[in-house]
Amino acid sequence: MSVTSPSSSSAVPSSTRRAWMAVLARTPRADLEAAFEHLLRDLPAPSYDWLRPPEIGLAMVRGRIGGSGDPFNLGEATVTRATLRLRTNDGANATVGVACHLGRDRRRAELAALADALLQMPEHHDRLHRQLIEPFAARQQAHHAQQRQDAASTRVEFFTMVRGD
Repeated sequence: MSVTSPSSSSAVPSSTRRAWMAVLARTPRADLEAAFEHLLRDLPAPSYDWLRPPEIGLAMVRGRIGGSGDPFNLGEATVTRATLRLRTNDGANATVGVACHLGRDRRRAELAALADALLQMPEHHDRLHRQLIEPFAARQQAHHAQQRQDAASTRVEFFTMVRGD
């Protein structure tokens, strides 16, 4: 996964936002808490209103036989989602942040939605992307590479021997 920083314009490309939201969805709560504690030392704590407070629900997980066969319902997974709007002093267009992740952690959804909203603001984007998204994305990529390496080490090659002839 490649996470890139958009230009300084206020409109963020949807693919870029989708990439940082995926990183935030996979980041543990403790890491988000620590990152926000570090980042908000220099900034005033942002105030916001809930559009959809963190709520827990179920989502159907679908699978495919062999990865490309017919889809089937695998089961349900617990999901937490949240939506908030940053308060602005001038009442102008307030930024909306959303979050959705597997599990039942409301605080994690709150932090991810707050990060999403702040990342959409040009004045905060570069700093937050550099100090929040890039380290988490690198850590997740390293973890995924380690998992691939561990799985590859258990691979078994089968050979067929022909008898006779």
